[in-house]
Amino acid sequence: MDEVEKSPISTGEEDTEMDGVGVGDEGDSKESPKSSLKSDSDSESSDSEDEGEQKQQLQTLESELSTNPSNYDAHVEYIKLLRKSGEIEKLREARENMNSLFPLSPSMWMEWAKDEASLLGDSGFEAVEKLYERGVSEYLSIPLWCEYLNYVQEHDPKVRECSADGISKARNLFERAITAAAIHVSQGSEIWDAYTQFEQAILLTIDQSDNQAKEKQVQRIRSIFHRQLSIPLANLKSTLRAYKAWEVEQGNALDAESDSVDGILPHVASAYQKAEEMFNARAHFEEQITRQDISETDKFQHFMSYLEFEQSFGDPSRVQILYERAIADFPVSSDLWLDYTRYLDKTLKAGKVVKDVYSRAAKNCPWVGQLWVRYLLCLERGRASEKEISAVFDKSIQCTFSTLEEYLDLFLTRVDGLRRRISSDIGDDVLKYPLIRESFQQAADYVSPHMKNTIDLLRLHAYWAHLELKLGNDLVAARGVWESLLKTCGSMFEAWQGYIAMETELGHINEARAIYKRCYSKRFSGTGSEDICHAWLRFEREFGTLDDLDRAVQKVTPRLEELRLFRLQEESKSLTEATDQREQAHKKAGREKRKSGPSTNDEQSPAKRQKSSSKNQMKLHEKKKTEGKKSAEANDGEERKVEAQKQVGEQQMKDTDPHKTRVIYTDECTAFVKDEDLRQFFSDVGGVTSVRIMHDRVTGKSRGFAYVDFEDDEHLAAAVEKNSQLLFGKSLKIARSNPKPGRKEFTARRGTGGHEHARNRGRADGSSASKESFESSNRSRAPQATGGNRVDNFQLKGKNTFAVPRRVRPLGWTANKPETKEEGDENPKSNDDFRKMLMKS
Repeated sequence: MDEVEKSPISTGEEDTEMDGVGVGDEGDSKESPKSSLKSDSDSESSDSEDEGEQKQQLQTLESELSTNPSNYDAHVEYIKLLRKSGEIEKLREARENMNSLFPLSPSMWMEWAKDEASLLGDSGFEAVEKLYERGVSEYLSIPLWCEYLNYVQEHDPKVRECSADGISKARNLFERAITAAAIHVSQGSEIWDAYTQFEQAILLTIDQSDNQAKEKQVQRIRSIFHRQLSIPLANLKSTLRAYKAWEVEQGNALDAESDSVDGILPHVASAYQKAEEMFNARAHFEEQITRQDISETDKFQHFMSYLEFEQSFGDPSRVQILYERAIADFPVSSDLWLDYTRYLDKTLKAGKVVKDVYSRAAKNCPWVGQLWVRYLLCLERGRASEKEISAVFDKSIQCTFSTLEEYLDLFLTRVDGLRRRISSDIGDDVLKYPLIRESFQQAADYVSPHMKNTIDLLRLHAYWAHLELKLGNDLVAARGVWESLLKTCGSMFEAWQGYIAMETELGHINEARAIYKRCYSKRFSGTGSEDICHAWLRFEREFGTLDDLDRAVQKVTPRLEELRLFRLQEESKSLTEATDQREQAHKKAGREKRKSGPSTNDEQSPAKRQKSSSKNQMKLHEKKKTEGKKSAEANDGEERKVEAQKQVGEQQMKDTDPHKTRVIYTDECTAFVKDEDLRQFFSDVGGVTSVRIMHDRVTGKSRGFAYVDFEDDEHLAAAVEKNSQLLFGKSLKIARSNPKPGRKEFTARRGTGGHEHARNRGRADGSSASKESFESSNRSRAPQATGGNRVDNFQLKGKNTFAVPRRVRPLGWTANKPETKEEGDENPKSNDDFRKMLMKS
């Protein structure tokens, strides 16, 4: 290869020389020496300006990369300018710096390798070979593999001389390329063709007299053809024709121009036909992902559909090569990397391949915390050394994630791995517990300032304290962890609760009591303040003496009263605010209604408004006239009817009240027990509808008992089972309430007509119709109100039969008129009957 063709690096001097030659050639016959000198001067001035501009751009990019080394585009532009300016050392350094942060594209690797090959020549073969190795390990690229294979064949002295070691090295490299890329459906045949050409070139170097060596090499080439024909590739038919043509050269009678499998070995023909069927099944997907006229989003979706298709066949090698093709086109798609690594975890679980993929995934998408977490688990699963795992972990926490939870998950994953290896002595490294302590301390220092009063921070410290006890065997250190948490999350009820739980589990009752004394007077969010007080009382009841319980009650009781008053004030304040908001809303609605009124009227024409006004006046006059006739006779009756119905409804509500439970208190509790306290006491039972504490009418003091109403018998029975339990350290007596019938119950029965006395008073009005209607109505509404007397087979007559109230004279009644049979036997009237009577009158 010519040295000029190898070197794409151009310097400023070369560009200047070429520009000068162009100008001189164009004006030799027309320009004088003076003008020619002037032209050369202008060219040099232009070149100096370009160089100055390039230097300014380079300084700007260097400043940008020093402050923001993660700027990918700045790296690319900086390398481009350095390559143009010919600053070789800076160019090498810039490429290394970029590759330490980002993977380079296949084209950038190819460009880098060619630049170094042109500068170093054959003496730099090993350095260039390492560059190609680094390049093919980052992305799947058929062109890069082909360039690598060609470079080795041309520049490796051993391969070029066809020595045994050189041929063996080249064959190993070709086999690696086949493993990595030869089943690439659209481009894999390029690797196979290069392999076949290499082996055919070796055949030409064998001595014609060495028949055994020649036959062995022929069989090697034939084997490569057979392998290629068994793989679904895009140009299978051309490969078949090339194979048949080669067989003809070896003296076999085959039709090299046809696409049939006639004449070739049966197992080769069968494998070829199967490969052709597989390719035909994938041809549609290949066409979709190789189209140039579709968007990136559509192309990504086609890749995902293709992957789903390949996974349905269960061939891991084909699925993996397709993932690699997708990654080459979408290198920064975190969803694709997550899907790829998840598939490898499920199929391969561990090994160098999985570890390499995770390494590349973390390098391409360093901002995805889940990739780093799974990378650490992969290393642990593969029994990696502590040094390697520690290096990966250190890289991960230097990345920028979107949430603090991702950092916390990383730290916890690191601790989990250390704990498992210390507990099971897995691996050759001797790990000590201080490694876990250092990791916890690092995590706390990192996330605590940003995660105050959060459950996640509590989870971290609880785990830390647990391991200090179990693995570190250090109670003082465990207490120190909780104390450290309380400095950050002292207003968090769960933090104190966790600290107390640890001391209680260890049997340190006095220490747990001391923590209760420290925190019971603190103000926590929600109901935490009340909960900590009640928790202290439960703790003393279960673990303390009677004196301990009395002292706790003495301390907690004023605190609970204070909290209750504070809560009442807050509720009153919120109720006032809600009322003000409703009033403001009503006022605003009224103003809007007043504003919209005239506008609605304005929309009507004057003629329509006049016509509508006259109609309304006529309707109003007729209505007043009708009401005037009816008001003298019906007003008194309607008012009494409404009042009677209201009384009946209220009494029905009383009769259907929930079941009652009588709660009796000791004298010590009656001074401060409130409705909220009773609701809290029965909160585990549920179903409480109301609480009524009985007070003395004269003094206003509590009488020592209350009624608590429940929704149904189930909740009532559960409440009665709480008999003799403690409230504020005092035993409660709880029993089902069954009060004797008193004046209120008697009044209720009289109001519903369920008592005989009510029916007697109904007869005193002198109206049989009124008495019968009233009695029938009350029977239908409350058939069991009389305490057991039932009326069976009762039927209502009319559409809406109702009772006529007392003191309402039936229509047609006169004081001096004797009662007739028809009037005395009058049936209860329905609404229709009364309307007809009114029309007649």
